[in-house]
Amino acid sequence: MEHKEPIQRYQWENPGQMLHLDIKKLGKIDGVGHRKAGTRQVHRRRPGWEYLHVCEDDASRAAHAAVLPDETAESAVEFLWFAVSWYASHGIKIELILTDNGSCYRSRKFREACREFGITHKRTRPYRPQTNGKAERFIRTAMQEWAYAETYTHSWKRTAYLPIWTHRYNFLRPHSALGRKPPASRLEGLTTC
Repeated sequence: MEHKEPIQRYQWENPGQMLHLDIKKLGKIDGVGHRKAGTRQVHRRRPGWEYLHVCEDDASRAAHAAVLPDETAESAVEFLWFAVSWYASHGIKIELILTDNGSCYRSRKFREACREFGITHKRTRPYRPQTNGKAERFIRTAMQEWAYAETYTHSWKRTAYLPIWTHRYNFLRPHSALGRKPPASRLEGLTTC
């Protein structure tokens, strides 16, 4: 039996010192299922996929997320721009990001975007998703409390609810790692909605 390395837990001291990024594939929704609608079709086209791009600050657990059409380098750069802008609007400058080894994060475009923002980019060791555990855990929470919490009839309805849910996550929802306080409590001058 192979001996597994113990997981070493860590937390950076100040917001912006490390940001965890990841992507989750979501099935598109194009209406209620045939059991609900009573309209079973033999040759119905599948609606395809969309991608939830997420980031979470290591120190504060403040998170940002967006649904984008793919997981290409262009989308990863677009999300990085969204994330850097969102955190900057809350007084946080990102110094370091941690991602997995997805092709979008290994791309020249992503590397150049990090350089333009003055961000150091680190990647996890291959096949060690637990290294980026804070992003993975945020995705799990998002799936439970946002993506699968409601019976959405269309993808656009699920996507429209995402900013409302992330606001609740950042400003209202108690976080166990923060002593049952919301992430906003860890950001200076940002404790109200």
